[in-house]
Parts: sequence; C-alpha cells; structure tokens
Amino acid sequence: MAVKVIAEAGVNHNGSFELASRLVEEAANAGADVVKFQTFQSDLVVTPSAAKAKYQQRNLGGDDSQLEMLRKLELKPEWHYDLRDQCKSLEIEFMSTPFDSPSLKFLVEKLQVSTLKIPSGELTNGPLLLEFARSGCDLIMSTGMATAEEVRLALSLIGWGLMEKTKDPRSYAEFCEVWSDKNIRQLVQSKVTVLHCTSQYPAPPETVNLSAMNSLHEEFDLAVGYSDHTAGIVVPIAAVARGACIIEKHFTVDRNLPGPDHLASLEPGELTEMIDGIRLVERSLGNGVKAPHACEKDTANVARRSLVAAGDIHRGDVITSDQLVARRPGSGVSPMLYWDFLGTTASESYRNGDLLKAK
Repeated sequence: MAVKVIAEAGVNHNGSFELASRLVEEAANAGADVVKFQTFQSDLVVTPSAAKAKYQQRNLGGDDSQLEMLRKLELKPEWHYDLRDQCKSLEIEFMSTPFDSPSLKFLVEKLQVSTLKIPSGELTNGPLLLEFARSGCDLIMSTGMATAEEVRLALSLIGWGLMEKTKDPRSYAEFCEVWSDKNIRQLVQSKVTVLHCTSQYPAPPETVNLSAMNSLHEEFDLAVGYSDHTAGIVVPIAAVARGACIIEKHFTVDRNLPGPDHLASLEPGELTEMIDGIRLVERSLGNGVKAPHACEKDTANVARRSLVAAGDIHRGDVITSDQLVARRPGSGVSPMLYWDFLGTTASESYRNGDLLKAK
C-alpha cells in the first residue's frame, strides 16, 4: 500500500479563504494525497488567560493571548464546503482536524469526511476521544508529547468507544484495562493509525527519536506513521524507509508570512521534492525477500567467476588443484564446487581457458 502523504495546511491560511484555496492547489500540484486543515471554535479550545507556546511567541511576538491568536486563524464553516469541493475537483482528499465537539460533529455530519485526525494535544482529552471513536471514521492519532502509557490509555478509551456506542465508562479504572481484550485490540487496529511526533516547531533532529515509531508498532501492533516538524525533508523520507505508512508535513506558500507555523513549514517546491523522495524510497523498498533481481542476471555473468581449466586437461585425467582456476565469466560451473572436482576423472578434454562443464 502506498504511503499516504498529508500536506498539513493547518492554520497557514492566516484566516484568508483565498490563501486556503491556494494551499489546496499547491498541495495537489505537489502530488500530496491529502490536504489537511484545522477546524475549531477558539472559545471552546482555550481559556482567555492561556499564554501562547514559546515557539508561537518567538514566531509572532506581541503579548496577545493564545485565544486572540486562534480567533484570527479559524477556518470559517462556510469555507469548508468550497475547499472540499475544490479538493474533489483536483483529486486530492480533504481533511481537517477538529479540536472541539461541535467541530467534530460538523466535519462528520455536514462535511461527511471519512477520516479524522486526533491531534497530539487532544490525546489526553477523554471525552473528545470518545467522540472520535464513535464518529464512525477511520482515525489517525498523533502522539506528540506522549508516553507509551498515555498512548495505551488513549487507545483503550478509543477501544471502549468503538465497543460501547452509548455507554460511557463509569471511571478511569473501568476503561484503562480495555487494551488487554484481544477483540477490542483488533477493533482498534482496524480503525486507528498512530503517528509518532515531536511537538516542537521546528523540532531539532536529535529530538525526533524516529526509532520510537517502530516501538509503537511493536508494542501496539498498529499501522504507524510520522508527523514531522523538523526543518527540511530528510527525516520524513527516512521515516518512510523505516516503515511509515503515513507522512504528515506542514507546508505554506511562503515561510516569511506572519503566523505561528509558517517558519516550520515547507514551501511548495520543497513539498514536491519531499513527495518525490518518498515515492523513490517506496519503489526501492521491495518485498523484503533477498534474491537477485532479473536485471542482475547479465551483471552476474560478467562479475562472477566459473571453474576454468588452468591448462590442457585430457579425458581420463585425474583433476588436480593446479589444473583448476576461477575466472570470469560467471556463466559456467560455480567455483563453490571446486572441491567436488578435485580427484575426479575428467569425462572430456578441455583446453587451457575452457569453462568446465557440470558433472
């Protein structure tokens, strides 16, 4: 199955429909499978007193609150329909990450999306996780800032929601052991892909711990991917080589635009380059069976050696070590059979340089 590349537009539309529409176009032109936005009602996400993250303060400056920042970055409900239709016309999937219950319902019931992304910051938001689980959508769960135990608890609660459509858990203890149920694990495995992630913008390469993506797969037996916040394209391409089935990467039309995420985003040409690199790695991965490719046959004949007569050998001679050498081409008897010929009687005559024939 091909790696799914999610071009994360996020809030890089800066509150402009025209810019959001251009992001859809650029993602499609780059060859992405999905372009993803973020859907939220700021007042339902953050309190008035919540400060911006350090990277947001660094990128934006000013002393406005997180709430004030997010209000400027909301994707208006009516824009979703036009962007979805634009995606359909350009043959790229529309997605958006909901950050609150009304936004989730809007995406599922009005936009009728088939896949939802659970953002890293909502991995411990129990009530919203239950709504994700009960949405009927396939789920992509990002795990930035999380421990393996927090991932297990989130998956357990999702498992509860997949199993129990109306009954809520009575306590933390009631759902936290759900993961031990094989049937529920299989249900979760059929619906959820987990993304490894480092929630820093940009994330220094030494903070990525890409091996943890494979640890998530081994521990939870789930499909895994990688949500990248590093600068450049090397790390997401490396993640594909390590088995990622989804790559998510922020992109923008211009890194110099004002906004919290532009500086940690790819520009269109870089997005194209990343996707081209991912497709190249995909083609190079193969089926895992160590065997020569058909294209190597000619090379093997040229580069490998065969058993060759080191001098004239007459029919009936007892073959000795000084009568055999290994020389190119490799189209004759393998030198691995050298010892099988020693001490045997030649069944025919050979001139110096002739390839020996199989017994």
